[in-house]
Amino acid sequence: MGKNNKMVQSITSRDQDFAQWYTDLCLKAELMDYSDVKGFIIYRPLGYALWENMQAYLDQAFKKTGHENVYMPLVIPESLFQKEKEHVEGFAPETAMITTTGIEDLTERLIIRPTSETLFCTHYQKIINSYRDLPKLYNQWCSVVRWEKTTRPFLRGKEFLWQEGHTAHATEAEARKETLDILEIYRTLGDELLAIPFVTGRKTEREKFAGAVETYSIEALMHDGQALQSGTTHYFGSEFARAFDIMYSDVNNERTYVHQTSWGVSTRLIGAVIMVHGDNEGLVLPPYLAPKQIVIVPIRSEEEGVRAATEYVKQALLDQGFRVFVDDSNKSPGWKFAEHEMKGVPIRIEIGPRDLETDEVILFKRHDRSKTRMKTGDVATSMKDILETIHQDMLHKAQAHVKAHTYQATDYETFKTYIKAGGYVAMSISGDDAEVQIKADTGATARIIPFDQTLLSDICPVTGQKAQQTVLFARAY
Repeated sequence: MGKNNKMVQSITSRDQDFAQWYTDLCLKAELMDYSDVKGFIIYRPLGYALWENMQAYLDQAFKKTGHENVYMPLVIPESLFQKEKEHVEGFAPETAMITTTGIEDLTERLIIRPTSETLFCTHYQKIINSYRDLPKLYNQWCSVVRWEKTTRPFLRGKEFLWQEGHTAHATEAEARKETLDILEIYRTLGDELLAIPFVTGRKTEREKFAGAVETYSIEALMHDGQALQSGTTHYFGSEFARAFDIMYSDVNNERTYVHQTSWGVSTRLIGAVIMVHGDNEGLVLPPYLAPKQIVIVPIRSEEEGVRAATEYVKQALLDQGFRVFVDDSNKSPGWKFAEHEMKGVPIRIEIGPRDLETDEVILFKRHDRSKTRMKTGDVATSMKDILETIHQDMLHKAQAHVKAHTYQATDYETFKTYIKAGGYVAMSISGDDAEVQIKADTGATARIIPFDQTLLSDICPVTGQKAQQTVLFARAY
């Protein structure tokens, strides 16, 4: 029924034009809309609810590990932003500035935050005096503005929502542990909520965050074989501390610099969910992420038996804590089916007079489009296992996709062939020169340096020099 629906007909085929399919789906599933300012989007209820569920998961995880939420100002004085030169070089081309009140020019221009390192650093400089003040484990939920030239909903915009953690520690060991602990929280978010198998590792020097000593990343592989950097954690060492004079007195009353970290994920994760799981019928939402997990569609709801069964099933599911709603609008059943499939609702329950003759309902699973009959009284008691099975099915499918599109190359021509086909390609390279050449030749970038380092070849296939490390490459969004 779905393919004959006008709603679905207006979506470009995923395999015909993946980029257009993505944009069509963002609009038709009512995740977002375009605003009157280019590059700024409106988060519609479904899109924002996805972010709220990600936020709830992460907020709980952060608080369990001792982190506290704060909120920093929207604006940064230009002079403050200039204090960390390397940081400025990374962001200066894409910052927006406030220069006037509309009546008079400001005495100092204000930068609308592209990130908040400088704000946290000036605050930490004021409140950290002793080792007793450490660690400081702060996080904020906010939006940031980066004046991107090319934008795409959720993936890259002039404004996006995110969380940014900023922590200060007494020792290098503590700060490094924090960086990797948060990376593991992000990886687990993928496994437990998003059904996305993130690949994790360290960024190369060329790809690391401006101002960081080391950057780590979670990378997701989209259906089209391109990678998406989905979150990062950074070990800053004492670089920012020196620039902002963040010092503390240790147990021996000696003054020393703190060690810092920063980390964040954004609404880019919504784009990852769309592109990893979606199909030609629309969104496919993992059940623990889905704002609405179950929709009940009564067939001929004017009949008393159908109304009573609908209310019974709905209440039984609500009592078990599931996110369920009834679509009793005056649209045709076929239209309702296509609409909820477009929006990725994991489970649809159809209740009609014929089914009730045998005390059954029809259960439709969005992720594999299967239909089964189930006794009315078994729906609520079976739903926990059904949703867990759906989640595992989606995760395993995504894992299989990554495995099938991860390659190793020991010569450059093979590398180019794999990159063109799409996916991750591991190759041992000599360093920065090889990385630059690979990007120029293929458009692929270094995604991560895997934690498990094994040289695939002694000689770099690109430069002919001694191979130093194995790097995972891909074309990326």
